[in-house]
Amino acid sequence: MPKTGEELSAHGFSFSLRRERLRQVRRREGRFLLRSNMVAEDPAELWRLYMRLVEIEQAFKELKHDLAIRPVFHQIEERIEAHIFISFIAYCLLVTLKNIARRRAVGLTPRAIIEALGTIQMVDVHLPTTDGRHLVLSRYTKPRKEHELLLRQFGMTLPAQSAPRISS
Repeated sequence: MPKTGEELSAHGFSFSLRRERLRQVRRREGRFLLRSNMVAEDPAELWRLYMRLVEIEQAFKELKHDLAIRPVFHQIEERIEAHIFISFIAYCLLVTLKNIARRRAVGLTPRAIIEALGTIQMVDVHLPTTDGRHLVLSRYTKPRKEHELLLRQFGMTLPAQSAPRISS
């Protein structure tokens, strides 16, 4: 066997192709192996459930930025439950938006809907009173034309601006 960096001569080099091994590799290309301890389940059902889990996790990854949350470390039971809960809520939002878009706004993706409506801002205006408390006005920005069009397409309206409240 030549040492590292040593040149091979044409007469000192040979190889053989392991055709059966190559056939096995090519037959497996593009396939995915799913291992599970759920042996009593139908394999097709396991795959369907796994793909739903992948979709839920993808929804969580896509919405994590919009939710402005930090990563969840899977070391504490409460954090695991929180991760599952937020993933499920994100998945529900994604599926709901996908279904609404399919019926009422063909061609719009859930991401496009979130980006468009996400520009509506909610603001709490605090006005001090003479007795040391604050008058709090919760307001959202006036919807632009594209917001109004989207909301009309979805058959939705923004709620009425809430009444002012006093805080101490």
